[in-house]
Amino acid sequence: MREAGRISEWNDEKGFGFVMPHDGRDRAFVHINAFQRGSRRPANGDLISYLPGKDAKGRLQARQIRHAGQKIEMPRQPSRLPRIAIGVAALAAIAAAALLGAIPVPIAMLWFAASGLAWLMYWADKMAARRDARRTPENSLHLVALCGGWPGALIAQQQFRHKTVKQPFQTVFWITVILNLAAAWWLVSTGIAAELVRMVGG
Repeated sequence: MREAGRISEWNDEKGFGFVMPHDGRDRAFVHINAFQRGSRRPANGDLISYLPGKDAKGRLQARQIRHAGQKIEMPRQPSRLPRIAIGVAALAAIAAAALLGAIPVPIAMLWFAASGLAWLMYWADKMAARRDARRTPENSLHLVALCGGWPGALIAQQQFRHKTVKQPFQTVFWITVILNLAAAWWLVSTGIAAELVRMVGG
């Protein structure tokens, strides 16, 4: 049975807050991904209706949320972009390029290391979101993607269903992917990457 309440403590940057039910029951956690398709961005004081539920730890959580007066629509569909396939294919291409000598092996290793770090950062941020704990800044997620961690980030986004709906985040993320690939191509094509490897290797 749907309940009604008012949003409180909404953090638009992080995309979550709480709803205080009209009947005086305990507040429930609200996440931007729980709003039904076509909803506008929520704000403090908004009247909403929702289905009450609980997360894995038994904490109250609002689901299938819509603003007061909003018509019932189909729930948001998950992104169809095959992020895991793209991420795995990118790492496989990097490994193949390194084996064929197209790119220096240390550069390929940096991509893999950054991807592993990105995966861990997304996992930690997803766990923090569920616990209502301190989150990983989005700028940090973008930085590790820019430094070569975007294949791992893509895998984590789909695996954890994290950061796939927030369009501003996705826009910046794909810009970091383009910049990283452009920088890698320039370093390799100009021979600077090989020179740097030789310098570091002594």
